[in-house]
Amino acid sequence: MAGETLINHSMNRAEWLALLLLSVLWGGSFFFAAVQIKALPPFTIVFLRVGLAAVILNALVKALGMKMPGSRSAWLAFFGMGLLNNAVPFCLVVWGQSHIASGLAAILNATTPISTVIVAHLLTDDEKMSGNRFLGVAIGFFGVVILIGPDSLKGLGTNLLAQVAVLTAAIFYAFAGVYGRRFKLMGIEPILTATGQVTASAIVLFPIAMLVDNPWTLTMPALPVWEAIVGSAVLSTSLGYVLYFRILATAGATNLLLVTFLIPVSAIIMGTFGLGEHLEVRQFAGLAFIGAGLAAIDGRPLTLFRRLAHATRI
Repeated sequence: MAGETLINHSMNRAEWLALLLLSVLWGGSFFFAAVQIKALPPFTIVFLRVGLAAVILNALVKALGMKMPGSRSAWLAFFGMGLLNNAVPFCLVVWGQSHIASGLAAILNATTPISTVIVAHLLTDDEKMSGNRFLGVAIGFFGVVILIGPDSLKGLGTNLLAQVAVLTAAIFYAFAGVYGRRFKLMGIEPILTATGQVTASAIVLFPIAMLVDNPWTLTMPALPVWEAIVGSAVLSTSLGYVLYFRILATAGATNLLLVTFLIPVSAIIMGTFGLGEHLEVRQFAGLAFIGAGLAAIDGRPLTLFRRLAHATRI
């Protein structure tokens, strides 16, 4: 990936808004998975998510008069992205979430930017690790721990395999973020990339779900489970990945995967305004740390502060 294309290190307003929207869409995926996992096995949950999303996105592509790439190189890239970004990490997270608390899963998932900073530094020329980035990621991760609550860490050390699964998923997401930069260079639109990725993932997961889960033997899920399936496919996957590839094309992998810091923030805000829940002092503190971390990574607030400090000295 080295030397392929330059990426914006500081996101513009539109990219920040898109990242916030993506955090809301992906924040819902933890809720949708928690509903489904009570009635369905992991491979079936993931296949239904990407399979239904593939149907929706392929129909949308056709309705828009667009055409999917037909080249071998494009589909090899779609299958590579599908494995790195969907098939493997989705299964790891859903399986891990069935054995550990959702709060702990969210904290482990929030290690994604840390992995991404390292992977992008090693594999790209224009997303090298800087002092601001490293400090911002550390502050942001600390903010996530505070926001969700130290009590979520009580399970750390038990169900070790499930925790390793979620951590491994975060590493896959990091590699996917860097790998996915190639689609812009290939001239493939974000909606086509999202469609190809979930289609490839569905093809890979179909035989696995059939052989392992034997879904035809399962009890028919209740309506709330079907609603969670549809929500996961339509919102978290179809719309979510169109946004994902649009942000990735201009902002880069490191900036994009800051979304994992914002996912618990979105969940807290939705709970406050939608369900009448009240924020605690530690949650305000967590939000402040996450904001400070994002500001450090973006760089512009620090630059402005230095200019103001220099002006006052003069």
